[in-house]
Amino acid sequence: MAKIAFIGAGSTVFAKNLLGDILSFPELAESTISLMDIDETRLHTTGLVASRIARAVGAHPTVESTTDRRKALDGADYVLCMFQIGGYQPSTVIDFEIPKKYGLRQTIGDTLGIGGIMRALRTIPVLLGVTADMEDLCPGALLLNYVNPMAMNMWAVNRGSKIKNVGLCHSVQGTAWQLANDIGVPLDEINFLCAGINHMAFYLRFERKHGQGSEDLYPLIRKVIDEGRVPGYNKVRYEMLKRLGYFVTESSEHFSEYTPWFIKRDRPDLVEKFDIPLDEYLRRCQVQLAGWELTKATIENPDIALDHDDIRKKLLAVNATEGDIRWIMHLATNFDQITQSHEYGSYIIHSLETGLPRVIYGNVANDGIIDNLPRGCTVEVPCLVDKNGVQPTKIGALPPHLAGLIQTNVNVQSLVVEAALTRKKEHIYHAAMLDPHTAAELDLDQIWGMVDELIAAHGQMLPEYH
Repeated sequence: MAKIAFIGAGSTVFAKNLLGDILSFPELAESTISLMDIDETRLHTTGLVASRIARAVGAHPTVESTTDRRKALDGADYVLCMFQIGGYQPSTVIDFEIPKKYGLRQTIGDTLGIGGIMRALRTIPVLLGVTADMEDLCPGALLLNYVNPMAMNMWAVNRGSKIKNVGLCHSVQGTAWQLANDIGVPLDEINFLCAGINHMAFYLRFERKHGQGSEDLYPLIRKVIDEGRVPGYNKVRYEMLKRLGYFVTESSEHFSEYTPWFIKRDRPDLVEKFDIPLDEYLRRCQVQLAGWELTKATIENPDIALDHDDIRKKLLAVNATEGDIRWIMHLATNFDQITQSHEYGSYIIHSLETGLPRVIYGNVANDGIIDNLPRGCTVEVPCLVDKNGVQPTKIGALPPHLAGLIQTNVNVQSLVVEAALTRKKEHIYHAAMLDPHTAAELDLDQIWGMVDELIAAHGQMLPEYH
């Protein structure tokens, strides 16, 4: 049976979903699950979650927990990475608060922008440490990476390691589900083709197959605009549909900080018009921390009598939405009700183990896949998975305006990867200079000063640069 290593298993809620997905497959039900995290408390909680899930689905895995990364990786067939270097405190707070001093506001800060740049610089050395250990202990294993910033991380891994890998996200399938709801067409009747980079891929086709051929569903998506039915949380993406003619995969709050058009300190009207939640990731982190505390309490004390009013009060205190509250209560209390999530990780493992062919969307090196994006950059495209591995689909050329927009993000990614691999400090400044949102708000002296402050504040979370 396969050995599956979870690196960063203290991400209990995310690990819970993946564990439920994996152990629900009979062919994977007796796998060895090696849980690894540097936080012993969180690791212990995830171990209890794994045992509870195994009982719920009737699986009999071998579950081991360790703080030793090399022990977890030794002999692994699959390695899932799901960590956040520096955590909410101190690193994420630093990524938001220092730029805020300069008037630079963010929403998520984990993919591009100055927050994405600093997160990549903290994360890439750790990922390369994982792949170096894999080359020593499990050279044939597949790395399945969920860690952001996805595109920069995978680009660095492909340049700095020989390990087989694929980067995984849920934005393609998640957005397809949202669009299906918006237009009232069942998702299982929809076929789509999507391509680009992680968090900035576009649906090149979105259609419904039937006996007479196929029906282009883009007119129904545009009708959502015409009829004034655009959801408040999706105003940025529907605006970009109007301007570009294609729908983008990642959420409006994410996309608003990948471009220079939506978040401007002297244009609060734009933030209001497009319902852009500034500092959103800080809020989400606080909600997730509260959710983890509840999960820990309920998994360690399964007979605990929950005071729902008290829980609701605590969650509202960290600005949880009604949706957050429902989601957290479900995750923290329904350990015996396992449903397959839409994460691709378990499907990939199952297809590689059984040979059952599937198509997933993965982040892979651009080895002639998209003609008008740079060779070697990380692209997000459909991939066939079977006994032969993860096989990307040749896309060809993207519409030129989409490639041009994506290139503005790839420029930043390339310089961050260069900084991480060469340890040349100058490339960090250059990456920030070329970032679309940062460049729209700050002058060169401000950018230099902000980068210096961020590097100093992160201290030993970053390697030495010269």
